Amino acid sequence: MNAVHKFLIGLMWLFAALMVSDAARAERIKEIASIAGVRSNQLVGYGIVVGLDGTGENMPFTTQSMVNMLSRMGVSLPPGQTMQFKNAAAVMVTADLPPFARSGQPLDVTVSSIGSAKSLRGGTLIMTPLKGADGNVYAMAQGNLVVSGAGASAAGSKATVNHLAVGRIANGATVEREVPMNIGDGEMAHFELRRTDFGTAQRVVDAINKAMGKGTATAMDARQIQVRLPQDPTQRVAFLGAVENLNVTPMQMPAKVIVNARTGSVVMTKAVMLDECAIAHGNLSVSVTADNQVVQPGALAGGQTAAATNATIDIKQEGGALMTLKAGANLADVVKALNAIGANPQDLIAILQAMKMAGSLRAELEII
Repeated sequence: MNAVHKFLIGLMWLFAALMVSDAARAERIKEIASIAGVRSNQLVGYGIVVGLDGTGENMPFTTQSMVNMLSRMGVSLPPGQTMQFKNAAAVMVTADLPPFARSGQPLDVTVSSIGSAKSLRGGTLIMTPLKGADGNVYAMAQGNLVVSGAGASAAGSKATVNHLAVGRIANGATVEREVPMNIGDGEMAHFELRRTDFGTAQRVVDAINKAMGKGTATAMDARQIQVRLPQDPTQRVAFLGAVENLNVTPMQMPAKVIVNARTGSVVMTKAVMLDECAIAHGNLSVSVTADNQVVQPGALAGGQTAAATNATIDIKQEGGALMTLKAGANLADVVKALNAIGANPQDLIAILQAMKMAGSLRAELEII
């Protein structure tokens, strides 16, 4: 085997490896894009939970709601009498109405206390209408709450496991009104990418045109792709299902560093790179020590026992050695270089900001 043959075989192996790598990173169109107009809708309602074991509340709006509910049921309360409902609580009920939901379809609902109720465990939600943004009622909710938690209190001590002011009812609502979604009524459908990218949009267009025929798909911009539907309306559902399951390899994620200043979390994408730079970072620590003493007056002095506090304040400035970070070619090298500094997450936020201003961090820095 001569050198030419060896070179050709090596080139074939390289192409095979690249194809396997691309296939491993390929995703279905339904995972990177959605059909315009196919969306869920948020529902919300105000309701009352009853049957609590003394963990309810006596808020004014809770009392008013209970009186109004009993009045609608034909129960008249004596005028001027103050009622206390310790086994009831006012709640907000939320749910998501999925696309193409039909009348009679069950929905899961989340029930959250809006007053001072200590626990919703063991409660029952009374029939609650759930409204959309337009003010119309789209579902009715009712059922027994499931609260994944427990709590107990006695003699001033209290123990709580998980959150007791929020519960969930599986299939606790029934759809009463449908939301029309005109998908497939016209000649065109539009796919919207979840991440704006010109390269990915063109790859989606190429994949659709290759599988469904030239001219089927057209990229309107970096996010929206227009797809021509079949003339026969009965074939459009199968057509859209086939398009959603086509494999596309998205473009590489842009170089980005996400910093959460509240929690100190730092997340980087694979494309982040560093230019060589030198960093010195020192920590300033302040410690305050209190020494509490009791001053006892002498015998027959007529004084009173007093407490004296002596505070000692110590300020230490830790030296920050100048360290050189080599240019990182991949994410592993970047992480290794930053870990060499030995800084905690909060210090790392300040370092990343300074590196971005100096031009050493070759990525977009976003602080949330």
